[in-house]
Amino acid sequence: MAPDFPKRVYTFKEVEKARKLVESGHKHRLTIKGKTGFKKRVKEALKHVKTAGFYDFLRSYIRRIVEIEGFSQLREAETAIWANMQLLENPIESAGFFVQKAFQMKEFLEGKLYYGGAAEARSVEKRIEFLKALKERTKDNCVKKKCAKLLKRWAESTFVF
Repeated sequence: MAPDFPKRVYTFKEVEKARKLVESGHKHRLTIKGKTGFKKRVKEALKHVKTAGFYDFLRSYIRRIVEIEGFSQLREAETAIWANMQLLENPIESAGFFVQKAFQMKEFLEGKLYYGGAAEARSVEKRIEFLKALKERTKDNCVKKKCAKLLKRWAESTFVF
């Protein structure tokens, strides 16, 4: 039987245990906590994550997605993404956000600086990689067009170096 993933990922030992489990192939059973409308929108975004081939990546690093009233953010100690309803207005954007936060959690577990400056640029690159994969793999022309529009916006952004 595989060891349990830590309830929280905060101390050095907890981070080390979580990192080793992920490296050995651990995948979370992703849960969604929130109202019915929130859950429906998260599932819609997750369909795009699956289509792009990033679902296992997301489940490696994120345990749950939780509805909140405040700012959407990664909660490292909880291996969770806190998300508000505004984030979920565009399912492709929210899917990209989920992938980006999973990448930041990966860097956190690896002991890398996962926020600010160069780290932000790396996480945006992961989001762009996701959008390119979704555009390539989807059969839905509307999704392809939305991905192209988002990729153009990211290419024009000052966040991409």
